[in-house]
Amino acid sequence: MEDHPVVHHPARTNTPPPNEPPGSQPEHRATFGEVLAIREYRGMLGASVLSWIGDYLAKAAVTTLVYEQTQSAGMAAATFAISFAPWVLLGPMLAAVAERYPYRSVMIVSDLARMVLIALVAVPGLPVPVLIGLLFLTALGNPPYEAARSALYPAILTGDRLVVGISLNISAGQAAQIGGYLAGGVLAALNPRMSLLLDAGTFAVSALLLTLVVRHRPAVASSSARRNLVRETAEGFRVVFGIPALRAIAVLVFSVTLFAIVPEGLAAVWAHHLAPGEDPGRGFAQGMIMLANPAGYVLGGIVVGRFMAPHVRRSLIRPLALLTPIMLVPALLNPSLAAVCLMAAACGFCLAGMLPTINALFVQALPNVYRARAFGVMQGGVQIMQGGAVLITGLLANHWPLHQVIGLWSVAGVVLVLVALSAWPPHERFTAAIERARRLNEAPVAG
Repeated sequence: MEDHPVVHHPARTNTPPPNEPPGSQPEHRATFGEVLAIREYRGMLGASVLSWIGDYLAKAAVTTLVYEQTQSAGMAAATFAISFAPWVLLGPMLAAVAERYPYRSVMIVSDLARMVLIALVAVPGLPVPVLIGLLFLTALGNPPYEAARSALYPAILTGDRLVVGISLNISAGQAAQIGGYLAGGVLAALNPRMSLLLDAGTFAVSALLLTLVVRHRPAVASSSARRNLVRETAEGFRVVFGIPALRAIAVLVFSVTLFAIVPEGLAAVWAHHLAPGEDPGRGFAQGMIMLANPAGYVLGGIVVGRFMAPHVRRSLIRPLALLTPIMLVPALLNPSLAAVCLMAAACGFCLAGMLPTINALFVQALPNVYRARAFGVMQGGVQIMQGGAVLITGLLANHWPLHQVIGLWSVAGVVLVLVALSAWPPHERFTAAIERARRLNEAPVAG
């Protein structure tokens, strides 16, 4: 889930009139075929899928390398969590940098830098601290790349095409996560450095696709309009946490993501306990645990997103948010591999049922001028919550049985989500926020 942001940004035409309920659709309903017919979108989607597959291969590989060298659950968790570290302080600021340069250029430079750095991680004999340091430098390319990609989509897709394009992007990302983790778990047990070289290759092909297919566009902010980067970043925080409806969404999303990531992040450790025998069996167990959550996400997206009416989806936000940590509480019973996979899949199902609807509410209540910065704040918060959750539970697993750690962590999650839900605004609060954003989006831009 760390590679699929909660926040996406609509074109102005996607904001419904004030008399329509949040989540309502424009009259024209775009199709997948209509969106895929746009060459630039196909290029960006292809580049993203390649990068995602490579990233999941690399995560499985490096986590396995470190655990084999150290036999420490804490070190393995720290290795997985290091990809989230740039978001702690630098993420929102790096995302704001994307507004200063052409979006395509930001994405290409980020791809090429990550290609070189991840290839260095594959060098044999590197000490664990050097491996983690290179992974951190590689992860520094994620915030500007993802912010630029998110902000570029409205320039390529208009109207309902943007909504459908985002949906297709999320589905493709989940499929890439399933394939990447399944292959990565097995390949990591056999030849983890090959996974890293494949990851470097995906960055190279992604940069080539963007260069050949995506049209160059100038930066959205001229050099004369630039201000202090810290102030610009702070404005993104003020928007997200200053508008009550956006703040409630942020708090709930951050609370839920503290728990959903744990099976994926500790899959290498959990697989070692569930399948302590031969390497192929342990690799298969790791891959199955890592792909279970995205598999459940795909299923939940189809069931809830396709077959349920908008008002039903909105009414499901709170129960599905609460069910997300509840699904992992049975870890206290030390379940089998099959049960662990079912728990993780159920957790993903619940996320898929609530996050797209929350995404739509957030997007409609967000003034368009804060696209990249709001993305940085939300994605940064999600990454921090996920990385911190994996790191803390991994460290706790050094002292207590893993299944007990995950089970009790999830019990605490139920309490935290209940607290977050107690402050969930009424429907009228979201309607007012959406109307306010609509007026700001339609106001003339000061020259």
